[in-house]
Amino acid sequence: MENIIEVNHLRKSFGDHQVLKDIDFSVNKGEVVSIIGSSGSGKSTLLRCINLLEKPTGGEIIYKGKNILDNNHDTGMYRTKLGMVFQQFNLFNNKNVLDNCIVGQVKVLNRSREEAEKVAMKYLNLVGMERYINAKPRQLSGGQKQRVAIARALSMEPDVMLFDEPTSALDPEMVGEVLKVMKNLGESGITMLVVTHEMGFAKEVSHRVVFMDKGVIAEEGSPEQIFNNPAEPRTREFLKRTLSNI
Repeated sequence: MENIIEVNHLRKSFGDHQVLKDIDFSVNKGEVVSIIGSSGSGKSTLLRCINLLEKPTGGEIIYKGKNILDNNHDTGMYRTKLGMVFQQFNLFNNKNVLDNCIVGQVKVLNRSREEAEKVAMKYLNLVGMERYINAKPRQLSGGQKQRVAIARALSMEPDVMLFDEPTSALDPEMVGEVLKVMKNLGESGITMLVVTHEMGFAKEVSHRVVFMDKGVIAEEGSPEQIFNNPAEPRTREFLKRTLSNI
């Protein structure tokens, strides 16, 4: 399997507080990897370190055989290869849906407006938002905004899609529409790294599940292994607590 991102001995501290302690893991091409764990376990910080929104304190992030934390690495170029979907959508409120999906392509990838529009429409179609191209974000529901955010990230045609709790800001009835889109993406072979508290998604859609606890990877394995036969007591404890709420 082709390795897209490999994380070695990654550490991150904020002052005296060590949030990530010696993290090792990788994401392979075409794989859906879900990261689960309690709030404060370091899941979102790990994602933010991978796309360099946070600068790691130590360790390596290997992308296509090169450590992107080396000083001579083109971080701007690397970032274009990662699509990021946030909890809070982060759409441009002054731009309509189509322009939200075009602006990055034109500015960063130097695509022509015509080409960018074609690519944007392809992905808006994919997430079921093609009818809303002239709408501004304020006219959309939370679920629709998140689907536009997914289309915008896909329009950059990244090597891997990163999702940071993409459903946590949504009303319960809108969660399903976003998870359905993500499930379809996973099935179509798009590489995805997903921080989520949606255990059903992690169980059904992931190829691999990573359980984080107190800044370390406590356990990782297939969904079947993690959910049906976890090896670690703290994984069992977390799942017992979480699944009893569903």
